[in-house]
Amino acid sequence: MSLINKEVNDFTAQAYVNDTFKTVTKEDILGKWSVFFFYPADFTFVCPTELEDLNNIYDKFKAAGCEIYSVSTDSHFVHKAWHDSSERIKKLQYPMLADPTHVISRDFDVLIEADGMAERGSFIVNPEGKIVSYEVSAGNVGRNADELFRKLQACQFVHEHGDEVCPAKWQPGAETLKPSLDLVGQL
Repeated sequence: MSLINKEVNDFTAQAYVNDTFKTVTKEDILGKWSVFFFYPADFTFVCPTELEDLNNIYDKFKAAGCEIYSVSTDSHFVHKAWHDSSERIKKLQYPMLADPTHVISRDFDVLIEADGMAERGSFIVNPEGKIVSYEVSAGNVGRNADELFRKLQACQFVHEHGDEVCPAKWQPGAETLKPSLDLVGQL
């Protein structure tokens, strides 16, 4: 079953951000764009490379009106311990959500029940709190922050220009497509 246009359920989570603990709720995501970036666990191998890659272009996401939330099933205390001990994770500027009760991971359908960890999932959520794009990868395959940002830009464009669509490899300023009624069934 697709999660496209699924509204994110209510949640309350502890986060570690800017050397402090903070509570994040569904209300915090409404009215702006969000990326939920699920990863299996703190103190692992692929995860810090992805989180650092995302942090390297965090300013672009912020400039686009989008907040990033990295999410794992670790507690906010484990997030802090990882932050304090990892050179890569020390750089992170965005909130690291704690999901030890698996509420958020289940809502986004990325929880691996047998392991109690999340799959590697990237979700773009619009200002209404609905999932408009997502990708879930095997745990041993890292993601590309630049491509995630490009997808965010495409989702934002389509959100603002509902009668136009973005072709493959679309970049801001590039030509879009305007489907005619005769071609709608062929999309």
